[in-house]
Amino acid sequence: MPLYRDFSDDAATIHLWKYEETDELDPEVLLEKENFEKVKNYHPTKLKELLLVRKILKSVLPDYKILYNGREPILSPRDFEISITHSFPYAALAISKNKVGIDIEPFNPKISRIQHKFVMESETDFIEKNKETAYLTIIWSLKESLYKIHHSKYWSLKKHYEVKPFKLDFPYQIMCRVHDERVSDLFTARVEFFENYCFTIVD
Repeated sequence: MPLYRDFSDDAATIHLWKYEETDELDPEVLLEKENFEKVKNYHPTKLKELLLVRKILKSVLPDYKILYNGREPILSPRDFEISITHSFPYAALAISKNKVGIDIEPFNPKISRIQHKFVMESETDFIEKNKETAYLTIIWSLKESLYKIHHSKYWSLKKHYEVKPFKLDFPYQIMCRVHDERVSDLFTARVEFFENYCFTIVD
């Protein structure tokens, strides 16, 4: 069964699927005709991720399509908000009446090499050094989820997206903020763990 985990709550339907070799991912069946040109040069793995998301959608809202506003995926008809994430062999789709952002990230020690690009000084204060990889990955993933809700090409993950202090043993009700000189919006997030991955949900 492709459904790997169901992270749905009162606010959103959130399904995580895992690709299996036996899965039928036929572009002629699953892909919107509007997106044929967009994917013609996709790497086979990237195409599988995209088609797996469509398969999730078909299982929840079979008469809907995923189109794009620039790079932003949107549902057609626009009755709901959506968020998409994938890290092969996993893909996930969130569907909600309200804005929602989700992200999957594998835990990888190499993330420490780029922490200067996305970690605020205030965020370093609550990172436990012996669990640095986990904290950095979660902070990165939370900011990616935030970006999907509240994005601007002028904003940086380090300057404009803030994760408030949290503990690994209770990764729920994490407060996150998006802000600049004119905007300051607060969101609540949660983190789920499976295998060697974290899955972040902001709504």
